[in-house]
Amino acid sequence: MFSGILLLLSSSSALSLKWFFSEEDKILIKNLRQLKGYTAVRFLREFKSKNWTTSGLDYLLAKIDRSRSVDRVSGSGRPRTARAIGNVTVVEEMALSQEDKPRTHRTVRQIARESGIPRSSVHRIIKTDLQLKCLKKSSAQALYIG
Repeated sequence: MFSGILLLLSSSSALSLKWFFSEEDKILIKNLRQLKGYTAVRFLREFKSKNWTTSGLDYLLAKIDRSRSVDRVSGSGRPRTARAIGNVTVVEEMALSQEDKPRTHRTVRQIARESGIPRSSVHRIIKTDLQLKCLKKSSAQALYIG
């Protein structure tokens, strides 16, 4: 499993290393907290090589005491607003040519202007949700056979 390092800049501009909690660390902390009642100070004494902070442990222990889990609460975090299902259908209708009217698709900027959805969100909807590629319109020479 991956154990990562988070780089933080302190006020003196010196670079300091802080470890964040890996999944194994979280499970270990949860089990020791629930079974043996470890406190943040005891964790710091027992696991000196981990470079955990007191505030980080306090936050994690409060989360364990509150929810009996170390997992993220479902529904927490920033809600998806720009890529909601309604916006996806609006962008899809505008982005794709209609069957009876070929060449009626619009550019990303036109869709953003007409729908009121930010241009970057329109681009993300087209790329991620509709799984299409956004290409810039370019003029080409007309070829005549004759």
